[in-house]
Amino acid sequence: MTDPVSPQERAVELFHEVAHRVPAYRAFLREHGVDPQKITTFHDFTTLPLTTKDTYTRRHPLPDLCRDGLIGDMIAVSSGSTGTPSFWPRSTADEHAIAARFEQVFRDAFGARGRRTLAVVCFALGTWVGGLFTLACCRHLADRGYPITSVAPGNDMREILRVVPELAPYFDQVVLLGYPPFLKDVIDAGAAAGVPWAEYDLKLVTAGEVFSEEWRTLVCERAGIADPATATASLYGTADAGVLGNETPLSIGVRRFLATRPDAARELFGSTRLPTLVQYDPNSRLFETVAGTLVFTGDNGVPLIRYHIADDGGVVPYDRMLAFLADHGHHPPDPSPALPFVYVFGRGRFAVSYYGANVYPENVSVGLEQPEVNRAVTGKFVMEVVEDESRDRRLRVTVELAPGRSPSPPWRSRWPTRSSPT
Repeated sequence: MTDPVSPQERAVELFHEVAHRVPAYRAFLREHGVDPQKITTFHDFTTLPLTTKDTYTRRHPLPDLCRDGLIGDMIAVSSGSTGTPSFWPRSTADEHAIAARFEQVFRDAFGARGRRTLAVVCFALGTWVGGLFTLACCRHLADRGYPITSVAPGNDMREILRVVPELAPYFDQVVLLGYPPFLKDVIDAGAAAGVPWAEYDLKLVTAGEVFSEEWRTLVCERAGIADPATATASLYGTADAGVLGNETPLSIGVRRFLATRPDAARELFGSTRLPTLVQYDPNSRLFETVAGTLVFTGDNGVPLIRYHIADDGGVVPYDRMLAFLADHGHHPPDPSPALPFVYVFGRGRFAVSYYGANVYPENVSVGLEQPEVNRAVTGKFVMEVVEDESRDRRLRVTVELAPGRSPSPPWRSRWPTRSSPT
């Protein structure tokens, strides 16, 4: 019997395959004077130059980024949050690999192996990566024997609120999959329209944004969800590589523990800000941390080697996480799965600098989720630093009010819109 291949060895093997079969990566290595034959160990691997959108994917024709110069059987488009939207070829093999992350959520948290489940895809459909990719992964789970039925109204609120009440009574549970602010809108609008969410044994799968535990608690309360750890899950993914990791009941429990212990969070993450915390399979995606940002290696329609995604964050090995929790008096009731953790703050460029201090979106969102405020607002906001007539700089936060709410009198004359600054 041969010894199993370690994730590090697997990464080196993938490097050699990509160096041999992907024209763009061969050119990239030549530009940097790298001889692939000299990369034999994982230590050698960690000396390879990082690839980025600017230094790699945007510099080469799309076919050259793929194995043997052949584009896969489907193309998705990124959101363009870092500039111009990018094209990312996909294949059914990519979908099967990513479906494993969905399977972990549906099986271990939602108990979907033995429960009739309606999966409602609320991500935008069309060329954007989220909707069709999510739909495909849910259907792959059905192929694996899960009693899952999918419906894809996309981000059409009226259609979601039409199909869910009609279909939900035929199932044991309903799973809404979408971006966090939009799912909150769906739940709030449904409650206002008399949708009995609590009767549907609702579950939520989110992606795309960091949210606070106050947000999770608030949304679960409005949806009639009793246990957030087993009824919600956030996916960490990118258009570049699909889903890189997912929340588990274990990671959610850890995050909720740290949410009320900022000193412990600072010790673990280097900040009192609470990042997204997920677990990942190192045999599927290998993470490294370089200068406080995340780098990953993974096989996709466009295979990526040491790809720098510019997300601030880091990696915590499984054993180290359990030891840290024990030192702080927390012993998870079910410390599985035994997978490493990756934490993600997002991209530092989304912070606003005000008098030398970085103000992050989650600093504002926590305030909007407090009981005194949350029913008056949707949770959506824009923050910016502006100059007044005297050229003094002010931090301005413009908040969207909930339907039927009006700005309070001090703002009415200055801000005659539905959105009101706080």
